[in-house]
Amino acid sequence: MSRFRSLMSVVGAVVVLAGCYHVTVETGLAPATTTIDQPWALGFVYGLVPPPTVNTMARCPKGVAKVETQMDFLNGLVSFFTGGILTPWHIKVTCALDGTTRAAAEGAEVIQVGAPGAPASMRDAIVRAADEAFQTGHPVYVQY
Repeated sequence: MSRFRSLMSVVGAVVVLAGCYHVTVETGLAPATTTIDQPWALGFVYGLVPPPTVNTMARCPKGVAKVETQMDFLNGLVSFFTGGILTPWHIKVTCALDGTTRAAAEGAEVIQVGAPGAPASMRDAIVRAADEAFQTGHPVYVQY
């Protein structure tokens, strides 16, 4: 009877824990309908060796709007049965509609930084954005 309980506990833990990892990163760019979906991106040793980098340059020439990584139930089951040696991930990349930030598309103020990499222009843009946000009470975005 205790063996059955142990087995059920392990099965229950696999079911509960297998679908609990999900991370979404949004870049602020307006999303397009084009996506890159890799349901079995292979990592190894509990994710210490990550899956290969997703090459988005060819399919997302305007940039990336959102990246989602998750370990769904089947990925978790494979990881469990291989003792964590094989750790598959589900990766979904949503391409950007164009280079316009979502904030600019919604009419929010966007301050452009002058010369790329110039410390003074970056500092000036950030100070201007902070002043403007403080005075208006609305977000102001700095675009490099």
